[in-house]
Amino acid sequence: MPLGFYIIMAAQFFSALADNALLIVSIALLKDMQAPPQYEPMLKFFFTISYVALAAFVGAYADSMPKWRVMLISNTIKIGGCMTMLFGMHPLFAYAIVGLGAAAYSPAKYGILTEYLPHRLLVVANGWIEGLTIGAIILGTGIGGALIFPGVSDKLLSLNIPFMDTSFEMALLVVGFIYLLAAIFNLFVPDTGVDHKPLKNNPLYLLHDFNHCLKLLWRDKLGQISLAVTTLFWGAGATLQFIVLKWADDSLGIELSKASLLQGVVAIGISVGAVMAARKITLRRSPSVIPLGIAMGFAMFLMVAVPYVPQIPLTNFELMGHAMAIDLRMIAVMLLLVAVGAMAGFFVVPMNALLQHRGHILMGAGHSIAVQNFNENLSILVMILLYALLIWLDVSISAVIIAFGLFMAVSMFIIQRKHFANQREFDSVALLDDSKH
Repeated sequence: MPLGFYIIMAAQFFSALADNALLIVSIALLKDMQAPPQYEPMLKFFFTISYVALAAFVGAYADSMPKWRVMLISNTIKIGGCMTMLFGMHPLFAYAIVGLGAAAYSPAKYGILTEYLPHRLLVVANGWIEGLTIGAIILGTGIGGALIFPGVSDKLLSLNIPFMDTSFEMALLVVGFIYLLAAIFNLFVPDTGVDHKPLKNNPLYLLHDFNHCLKLLWRDKLGQISLAVTTLFWGAGATLQFIVLKWADDSLGIELSKASLLQGVVAIGISVGAVMAARKITLRRSPSVIPLGIAMGFAMFLMVAVPYVPQIPLTNFELMGHAMAIDLRMIAVMLLLVAVGAMAGFFVVPMNALLQHRGHILMGAGHSIAVQNFNENLSILVMILLYALLIWLDVSISAVIIAFGLFMAVSMFIIQRKHFANQREFDSVALLDDSKH
């Protein structure tokens, strides 16, 4: 891989790192404000709404100028959102501003891959970007959990930084510094030399153009399958973040600062699966990984059984001066979450690469990613709202997990049957061989 690719990866890593640290700090801030429990998943709703509302515009915006410039502008908006929370804005609204920056950032960070690299490297590149994004989730949730941990927050406050009077203000300042690191790397992202399309001033034209791209990708025999899989996966993945936190609290008795690390355990599994997929799966073989999505749905049923595993102590150790213990139940928790994450990473990375390739061939990188983001984030909005509704109705987390896993398995089975039907009609995978790119 050329040096520019690693600079792109570094910019993405630090931006995603700050996003995930900020989510944990925001959840803690809502708890401190004694906000209703359903406000916590609504953070993701407010973050995601810009992806859906602006989908018709951000793709064209990303294609209208060099991608590095789009990434820099978008990351600056994220810094602004973080700072508004620091200065007292409600976490839901401040995180919505961060989401606005993320919505503009996404078409650029993925679109630059298709501009900068040949299509034969796309699965490998996606393995990298998903693996590093997952690494950012692991480290970001860990940093977020550490920033709200009393011992760490007290040490930060002891630095006596002017105007920083609370632990939350110090935590937000640290997150803002991480966003600043991402912005520095954005300055060195290479210009790919691809011609850019002037941004149309007529919003109705952009809406019509987006609608055309949306239909084009859903009608494509390979595009519709990969788009359906990634749409379902990201909606489920966003909801799973909050399911794991509530499951840890209700079923395992683990507080937020430690439960946030369980999200990192899932992320470790996803990164392992992403690396394996990058090594084993070619673009042509991408649809063959769909059965893992079905298996992942059924594997989630095991989460309901884990609390019944006895807490037999295995070992004790110290971490950062605090006594920690590992028991049989915790081993079962970590093995299950790593397995679920690995299955997810292995099937989503090839499908994501396939979707990017077909979209780039059909309509251009920025437009393609905007269509992808619209569908995936609409899925996130719907699933997060349903989850928040279930929490508001006081449905047990075990019932939520069973319904969630069953929905995943059945949906993936339906997508697999649709792919088989497409293949019987004609060899849709052969479209990859016809793409001169």
